Amino acid sequence: MSGMLKKALFVLLPISLLSGGAKAQSSYDLRSPNNRVEIRIRTANGIRYDVLLGGRAILPDCTLSIDVDHKKLGAEAKVMKHKESSHDQVLEPVVRQKFAKIRENYKELRLDMDGGYAVVFRAFNEGVAYRLETSLPQAEVKIYGEEMNLNFPSNYVVYYPEEESFFSHNERKYLPRHLSAIEPAFIATLPAVVDVENGAKVAIAESDVEEYPGLWLRGTSGNGLAATFPPYPLKEKLERDRDVRVVESADYIAVTKGTRTFPWRIIGIAEKDGDLLTNQLTWLLAKPSQVQETSWIKPGKVAWDWWNDWNVYGVDFKAGVNTQTYKYYIDFAAKYGIPYIILDEGWYKLGNVLDVVPEVNMEELSAYAKEKNVRIILWVIWNSLDDQLDKALDQYAKWGVAGIKVDFMQRSDQKLINYYHKVSRETARRKMLVDFHGDQKPATMTRTWPNLISTEGVRGMEWSKWSAETDPDHDVTLPFTRMVLGPMDYTPGAMLNAQKSSFRAIGNRPMSQGTRCHQLAMYVVFESPLQMLSDSPSNYLREPEMMEFLAPVPTEWDETKVLDGKIAQYVAVARRNGKDWYVGAMSNWSPRELEIDFSFLPEGNFTLQAYQDGVNADRMGSDYKMSKTQVNRGTKLKVKLAPGGGWAARITP
Repeated sequence: MSGMLKKALFVLLPISLLSGGAKAQSSYDLRSPNNRVEIRIRTANGIRYDVLLGGRAILPDCTLSIDVDHKKLGAEAKVMKHKESSHDQVLEPVVRQKFAKIRENYKELRLDMDGGYAVVFRAFNEGVAYRLETSLPQAEVKIYGEEMNLNFPSNYVVYYPEEESFFSHNERKYLPRHLSAIEPAFIATLPAVVDVENGAKVAIAESDVEEYPGLWLRGTSGNGLAATFPPYPLKEKLERDRDVRVVESADYIAVTKGTRTFPWRIIGIAEKDGDLLTNQLTWLLAKPSQVQETSWIKPGKVAWDWWNDWNVYGVDFKAGVNTQTYKYYIDFAAKYGIPYIILDEGWYKLGNVLDVVPEVNMEELSAYAKEKNVRIILWVIWNSLDDQLDKALDQYAKWGVAGIKVDFMQRSDQKLINYYHKVSRETARRKMLVDFHGDQKPATMTRTWPNLISTEGVRGMEWSKWSAETDPDHDVTLPFTRMVLGPMDYTPGAMLNAQKSSFRAIGNRPMSQGTRCHQLAMYVVFESPLQMLSDSPSNYLREPEMMEFLAPVPTEWDETKVLDGKIAQYVAVARRNGKDWYVGAMSNWSPRELEIDFSFLPEGNFTLQAYQDGVNADRMGSDYKMSKTQVNRGTKLKVKLAPGGGWAARITP
């Protein structure tokens, strides 16, 4: 079985059982393996806890409870028994998003409470987490709410992805705001990243969400954030062919089993900004893989049609959604060893995911792709797919389709969370990949469903077709925020690159903001095991030097090292796949000089093929210079980044 444990070491500490006659203990202390992170828990007046970092309280007097059938578990807390344990093992993920091996090392405290419930706390070096468990006699219960009040000692700055409503694609900017300025009506998706000063950051996330709505946040008008949840949907209304809006909601958030574990609430802690990029708590706390045999799951790059508006040129046919155009995409992919192409919106008649438009001959295309060793991924609207899920997936499997890209859900209530698991399970049964757009929550499910190969729920490069919203400031914020949850399908690869003054949003001939090298660096910095080449194959074919980087750059990694980074300012990351290393560095709109220290390399000499901003990249974004040189682990290199600039390199033995 793939992705199973290679080495497991369990240490159980003494178990304390409270007998009826003994005085009940009401305070507990749990420390991380390195003793830097501490949770102090009190049960005298409900369940309250503090989180400390290096002895400093970064979250004082936080509270938690859950309302089950109008009974608030946790409001009064009587501990029946408590048990401490510690845990240390090395896991090997099926899909190597950051590392080939991940250490899972934590200390745990379990409090079994009077009233048929328990709270489990875990302290990792990378943060803390807790979850509620119930063992109630009722087969089915309703959850009317869950309290998670996070209090901070000061009016800190938080990078807060504010939303207008629960109906959303979750494509927000992570904008810095003071906690006290966020009113209870101002809701947000995850993660909110709080600057708790002295260089440390706190990222609020969740994991193992099943038969339950996704966690959202709201302000408190004070120095805190609190949980809020989309209510359970009772009535829905279809607008256009794709927007299924909730028009009537229940006063509860979930209908579920009386005996179950609830999602993990995560407080990721980074002592320096760069540690946010390697924080694995969301993945570690997810349910292990539900896919038994995983050798067929193949990450890789994909040539994408929609962003570049099917703009192929220098050909003898009319470009568009047709068999000839897609054969051209397949030829391009085959030439450069790119395993996938996507057929985005337009290949089927909207409303019926089995009704292929006459311009596309799916049998001919499938046969051609197979001959060229390229596989097809199909875009679908979620509710149209749901109308005939089994029939559609069976037909796609007959065509030899590698996977599906599912879009426009815009919801994370319990019904949709169930849908994400159902589609992941049904595609896995047919050995198909799935890439969820239209919502952020599936990003936390990639360990459970390794065939869930990438997710959107991010303000990606598509926005440049209609706005100036995806700019370098945003690009260098995402690795420290949205990427904490899991992979993000930002869709990089623009070959038309503009500085701020010359950028225009042109839907049918799009460009990016920032430099060409800023785009190249995204392939190293941004994690997506199914990474898009979003520009026209015709543009890439004109740029063989670009393809010397874009063709070999991997989409999964054995090792990740953050060389430097500051949230919303700049980032530099080195990643290894096999014996090759890649480095990507990106800046916001400020030009800057970074020093790349190659001490991450093993002994020996290496060839560095580097792409740097051209001397005129500050006015002509596409200006770059490619150079080759020898480096070793003693090398230090100063690189200049233009405004919105970047630097990318491939390092081979």
